[in-house]
Amino acid sequence: MSIRILLADDHRLLRDGLRALLSGEPAMKIVGEADNGRVAVELARRLSPDVVLLDANMPELNGALATRKILADCPHVRVIALSMYSDGRFVRDLLRAGASAYLLKTCGFEELVHAIKVVTAGKDYLSPDITAAVVKDYVQGMELSDSAPAANISNRETEVLQLLAEGKTSKEIASMLGVSVKTVTTHRQNIMDKLDIRSVAELTKYAVREGLTTLES
Repeated sequence: MSIRILLADDHRLLRDGLRALLSGEPAMKIVGEADNGRVAVELARRLSPDVVLLDANMPELNGALATRKILADCPHVRVIALSMYSDGRFVRDLLRAGASAYLLKTCGFEELVHAIKVVTAGKDYLSPDITAAVVKDYVQGMELSDSAPAANISNRETEVLQLLAEGKTSKEIASMLGVSVKTVTTHRQNIMDKLDIRSVAELTKYAVREGLTTLES
């Protein structure tokens, strides 16, 4: 039986490359593609893949939040995070969200195939470079907790924060989340109060610094 894989990355060239390479693996099948975190969650729910190859820095819904939502609805799915960053903060956020593996996008194709096979066998996988980052965090006393990027910020507030940082208006966010504009406004005010921030520009800086989004997004 083939391993059913969902590709989730906002760069089409990378998705095309992964699809072409993985299509050559007889035991693997690409069942869908997503170009942002929100679509990745929707497709995971609908297609129920075995593995989701997920960019850690997806627009609209970052890798950690998307992973939480995917696993909440589809606990059998194994998420492999792909990232350009080996920084312990990014690794920590994805692992505590439930990702089964974290790979750098600079890894070889053979390592990716190996990681897919490892996680579908029910085990976790970290490349040597990522293992070093996790150990460094541990030595420095960084706690692997289940909290959101800021201790007092809820998952929904984190979601709103990312969308604000990516330039979405309150009306657009309300439509995307299926809530009222007033609710979004309340979330934004709560976030600002908790972080003691008074402008969207400062919120954006905070979101980038915490790895919730990137300047590319």
